[in-house]
Amino acid sequence: MKESVLTVINETGLHSRPADLFVRTAKLYSCRITVHNGDKSADAKNIIKVILLNVKQDTQIRIEASGMDEEAAIGDLTRLVQSNFEEVNDKIRI
Repeated sequence: MKESVLTVINETGLHSRPADLFVRTAKLYSCRITVHNGDKSADAKNIIKVILLNVKQDTQIRIEASGMDEEAAIGDLTRLVQSNFEEVNDKIRI
């Protein structure tokens, strides 16, 4: 299992467009991915559950991935959050 702890700096937190990019990136991988906000957690491939985590700006989240492509998944999700959701993975078409 791989994990990453990050601070969400986006002014809207992990809602709407950022949540959509996050979930679409997570869905590119076959591994199980979970995102945690404090004591709450959600399947990173389910947009409703991710939005219901209520991640606001400056909130620290933990992303866990478990499976054969866990390292790549954590790397891409980490880069996405750290880039303030500006750099879109070239596999995702908007």
